[in-house]
Amino acid sequence: MSLLKYIDSPADLKRLSIYELPLLADEIRQMIIDVISKNGGHLASSLGAVELAIALHYVFDAPQDKIVWDVGHQAYAHKILTGRRDQFATIRKMGGLSGFTRRSESPCDAFSAGHSGTSISAALGIACGTRLKKEDAKVIAVIGDGSLTAGMAFEGLNQAGAIHKDLIVILNENDMSISRNVGALSSFLSRKLSSKYLQDLRKDLGEFLKSLPKIGDDIYQFAKRSEESLKTFITPGMLFEAFNFEYFGPIRGHRIDHLVDILNNVKHLHEPVLLHVITKKGKGYLPAENNPVFFHGVGCFEVKTGACIGAKGALPSYTEVFGNALIEMAETDDKIVAVTAAMPEGTGLSRFSQIFPDRFFDVGIAEQHGVTFAAGLATEGFKPVVAIYSTFLQRAYDQIVHDVCLESLPVVFAIDRAGIVGEDGPTHHGLFDFSFLRSLPNMVVMAPKDENELVRMLKTALSLNCPAAIRYPRGMASGSKAEKIDTPIPLGKGEILETGNDVLILAIGRAVLEALAAHKLLLKSDISATVVNCRFVKPLDIELIGSLARKIPRIITVEEHMRQGGFGSAVLEALSDEGLVDFCLERIGVPDVFVEHGPQHLLLSKYGIDAPAIVQAAKNLLNGATSPLRIHIS
Repeated sequence: MSLLKYIDSPADLKRLSIYELPLLADEIRQMIIDVISKNGGHLASSLGAVELAIALHYVFDAPQDKIVWDVGHQAYAHKILTGRRDQFATIRKMGGLSGFTRRSESPCDAFSAGHSGTSISAALGIACGTRLKKEDAKVIAVIGDGSLTAGMAFEGLNQAGAIHKDLIVILNENDMSISRNVGALSSFLSRKLSSKYLQDLRKDLGEFLKSLPKIGDDIYQFAKRSEESLKTFITPGMLFEAFNFEYFGPIRGHRIDHLVDILNNVKHLHEPVLLHVITKKGKGYLPAENNPVFFHGVGCFEVKTGACIGAKGALPSYTEVFGNALIEMAETDDKIVAVTAAMPEGTGLSRFSQIFPDRFFDVGIAEQHGVTFAAGLATEGFKPVVAIYSTFLQRAYDQIVHDVCLESLPVVFAIDRAGIVGEDGPTHHGLFDFSFLRSLPNMVVMAPKDENELVRMLKTALSLNCPAAIRYPRGMASGSKAEKIDTPIPLGKGEILETGNDVLILAIGRAVLEALAAHKLLLKSDISATVVNCRFVKPLDIELIGSLARKIPRIITVEEHMRQGGFGSAVLEALSDEGLVDFCLERIGVPDVFVEHGPQHLLLSKYGIDAPAIVQAAKNLLNGATSPLRIHIS
């Protein structure tokens, strides 16, 4: 008999007995495996947090009580339990459920998530807000041990302990070894020490000791130090006690009865509480348990074996091309070092870390620290290459400005997942890097049209004595014929790929290939186009662009980026600076919206960043142009 089919809300969950909850966990786990095997997604972490999600909704009352999930990688069971069971098969599909928590999706999603380390700060803000409104609600932040490497998490802990607000932080440890002495004793002690009776007795005894004349406060402090020493001997909670949190744990995170027991106890405390829970990534699915890194974010796979569906293509990914090229260059230059923020596999640096372990640095989920750390390396004569996804580099903007660009330190930013990335959606699309980087003095910004140009740009960036950024897309390379890369690209120089007199197409990055495809389609309509691979957003090749614009005043710019502040904006600024006024220009790029999740090709088509859209733009310019020409900006 299925229990899950009767669970349409957290209220339905509370009708089950404590003994039925493990059976429900098995059903939820199987649903997650079945759906993610078809849709892809973050499997291992969500499988590990099934019992935790059940226990939280069994004890607390969402949405009145606020549960804030860090990142959202762990929140699939939460989604299923909060009225989205029948929609769960649509997760990460275009028009379906988000792979992360979204306030607009459910009132039970207390905060929208996507980047890690935000849950404690958000939950503390919510807790302060509910108190100001005099609402009776518990606020719980669930954060993984990996996310706890983010400095922002400790900033949240610091303020919560300082202002002593009613907040429960659940540390879900599923990878790091914060605690070596996990076992029956620590679990038993934490559940007993957290009981309301003992907490009330502890407070009453403390007040009594402090009230004793002359010696009371000394005795109280001695008793408190003795209690902390005992807890430190049994548990690893000293760090969190230093932040003025009441620490309980470690608790076995797959024992629902233990979780429910301690959550019922700590919900009555009105002070900062940290509950330390131990779970296993991939719990209940052996392939994910054995290889949690692979199943952290996985594509479609065969449930029985765990094998990926669809053979790996013959083409490498841009990520692999970058990783292999960096190794080759590092073999002849011992000043090259690699830095990443908890993403050695995702950024293609795993092999680099094995070949050059002393020249590889994984700083954890700490992008701000990673950028300034790289700047420090650069001051010592090294050539740090910081490999970070575009969306995550946003977190280190201040450090790029002050610690790298101000003194023009030669730090290379290898910006992976630039442009539209697909099913992870608005928090992960890399659509803002041109605009936030090209405005910075001393920074060089470039984007390759294919894998050969990526390698050449890496060589170019390493040859410069200034900050440089290379942004490249997620996915397979173009399949261009391999070339021997001997020389850097001349700084700020574009290249003419096709010539024609009717339309000027200025493109950058992966969009260059769409521009070339559009050129072929336009020829069928007797329209000839000049196609330029601009290569650099900064410095822009205004000498080339300006000379062509004077001859071909119907101009299209193409970029896989937001229109405002991007490549097209840079071209407009440059043409204005050159004093050019007689031209029509249409910018192709993403409009002023956050792009939803969905397959890359569908999103590129929807937002008109493909060959058919370029063809239509060219025809519009030709059909709408009058003489004399006036500036036309779209």
